[in-house]
Amino acid sequence: MSTAAQRRDWRDVLRDGSDLALLGIVATLAALPLVTAPAAVATASAALHDWLTDGSWPTARRTLRRFVRAVPAGIPVALLASVAAGLLALDLAALARGAVPGGPPALLLTVVVTVALAGYAALVVVAVGRTGARGWRAAARTAATESVTRPARWAGVSGVCAVAALLALLVTPVAVPILAGYVLAAWHAVARRPVRAEVTLEQP
Repeated sequence: MSTAAQRRDWRDVLRDGSDLALLGIVATLAALPLVTAPAAVATASAALHDWLTDGSWPTARRTLRRFVRAVPAGIPVALLASVAAGLLALDLAALARGAVPGGPPALLLTVVVTVALAGYAALVVVAVGRTGARGWRAAARTAATESVTRPARWAGVSGVCAVAALLALLVTPVAVPILAGYVLAAWHAVARRPVRAEVTLEQP
């Protein structure tokens, strides 16, 4: 453990928690027009990546510049995400009401697929944050590759999404923006975990 890590105390933890809460609140406010939601999420992800990598948050000017640059590229992402979320919500609602055949098994399968897709979307958000809030297509390809080559990481991020959805239902709506900052940090934390190397046994 480094000397800097040993000197950290409760004040550092409190400051980090406050920073993450503020990040979630600002990102939520920036996402309120909906079409700016992808840009807000990408900018927050990039800021968090800088904090985890360099130990400091980007300046307000740099963050604003990233957000403005990310808005046009994020509009198609917002439309695609809205359509996908709407279709999944309709499917889940129809299965829950019994309006379509399948019953509980089909409902469970749809929930699992929804959580897996949410995990993939989270990996995309992490990947776009690594590139300074730009390159959604490249981030989508990177996330797809990681999902195939590192399924444990995909499962971990999907689990974070499931827990976050449950917490969002339990906490007061005012606290949801604060929760968003912590969820984004959890995505990055899981995605940054080193992958355990596989041991290949030589055949005699």
